Amino acid sequence: MTMNLFCRLLSGAMLTILIISGAAAHHGWSWAEADQLELKGVVRDIYMGPPHPTLDVETANDGLWRIELANPRQTERSGFVQGVAKVGDEITALGNRSSDPKEKRMKAVRITVGGKTFDLYPERIKTN
Repeated sequence: MTMNLFCRLLSGAMLTILIISGAAAHHGWSWAEADQLELKGVVRDIYMGPPHPTLDVETANDGLWRIELANPRQTERSGFVQGVAKVGDEITALGNRSSDPKEKRMKAVRITVGGKTFDLYPERIKTN
């Protein structure tokens, strides 16, 4: 086998592994309910890295929730960047909660903080 052929096969194998692992890591919306809810609370923790930035939000009646945002680039395109929200800020999240009723987790489509709205998934926002 020539070195050129070996390098091409190795590159192809590495690309395949990257595609497969990326697809497996991205879980989409299958874990979330179709109906959307609005959640209001206070930010207790912020993570802005991959695979999805998250907010931990404490509500007055229901305790601590994990709010998943869009992927980092899409979250940034919405205008929701590092420093927009701080621990202690009051926020409103609109999104789809986990279909597991024991899990306090939501996939946000819109975040409102400090009177400013950030549409993470504008095409998924239900206005009714």
